[in-house]
Amino acid sequence: MTTADILLLLFIINLGTAFGAGLYETRIILPQWFYKSAGDGYLVNTDAMRTVDSGRQFWAFVTTGPLTLITLANLVAAWQSAPPRHDWWLAAALVALVERISTFAFFIPTAIRLEKSDSLPLATISRSVRSWMSLNYVRSALTLVAWICALWAFSL
Repeated sequence: MTTADILLLLFIINLGTAFGAGLYETRIILPQWFYKSAGDGYLVNTDAMRTVDSGRQFWAFVTTGPLTLITLANLVAAWQSAPPRHDWWLAAALVALVERISTFAFFIPTAIRLEKSDSLPLATISRSVRSWMSLNYVRSALTLVAWICALWAFSL
C-alpha cells in the first residue's frame, strides 16, 4: 500500500466518521440546543450549548483539525494522482474542502455567536438558528458526496 493509498483510506475513514457523527448531532444534539418558540421562530438553550459542547469535546478532535489536514493532504495527492482514480479523488477532496471552508467561515462562528446570544434580539437569533439548521443539511450532504467520491476513487 502506497502513501497515497493510506491518505485516501484515512480520508474515507474520517469522512465516514464525520458523516455519521453529523447525523447523530442533527437528530440528538441540535434539538437540545435549538427549539421552536411559541411563535414561528427559534430560541437557543445556551446552557445546553455550553454543557453539550460537541464542538470542543468531539468535533475538534475529529474534523476541525484532522479532517481539515487530511483534506488538504488528499487534495495534493489527488492532484498528483493518475487516472482512473484522479477525477473521483479530486472531486472528493474539493467537495470536502468546500465543506471545511463553510465550517470555518459560517458554522463555527455562528455557533459561538449563538452560544452567547443572551443579548441578541429574538428575530436575529431565530434567523441565525434557521440558517444554521438549514445549511447544516447541505453540509451533511457535502460530506456524504465527498465520502462516496472517495470510496469510489479507492475502489478504482
